[in-house]
Amino acid sequence: MKTIKIQLVTMITALAIATLSATSALAATPSTPTQGRVAKQVRHELVTLPYYGVFDNLAFKVEGSSVTLYGQVVHATTRSDAQARVSRIAGVTRVVNNIEVLPLSSLDNSIRARTYRAIVRTAGLNRYMMGVNPSLHIVVSRGRVTLEGVVSTNADRQLAFMAANGVSGVFSVKNNLRLDREMPS
Repeated sequence: MKTIKIQLVTMITALAIATLSATSALAATPSTPTQGRVAKQVRHELVTLPYYGVFDNLAFKVEGSSVTLYGQVVHATTRSDAQARVSRIAGVTRVVNNIEVLPLSSLDNSIRARTYRAIVRTAGLNRYMMGVNPSLHIVVSRGRVTLEGVVSTNADRQLAFMAANGVSGVFSVKNNLRLDREMPS
């Protein structure tokens, strides 16, 4: 119990130092940011949301000083937190929030858990589910599963699809997984 508390305090301290460093770096930047810098800041803000996890999917589009948010989240607070954080970024004058809050459903919650377990138990796929911001996201809405994110190989993409498709109670599986070499720089 004591080691967990120590690890938690260490992680919070590291996060605070990183945030302080990022804040001081932002203060030194010009007031008219480039779209690349704004996109990088938006991404950072979204992946560090407190309730953003493996069952959520967030995306965004930067057009000048306007940012449009897309995706699906399990908790309504994640939707509002995303908009609030992005609207505070220097140079962002407008935030269009198109994030969908997924309906509450015990069936969907059960499918989320079983799909997660099926993917993690599939050889080699557990590495995509590790860390605070996993590279593979499972979105479940009304019994339909959508796999979002990035994997290393086409074989991993197919394995994740087959694992999700094998979960009982799933009506359909949509595989939106991309290969990491398809990602823009």
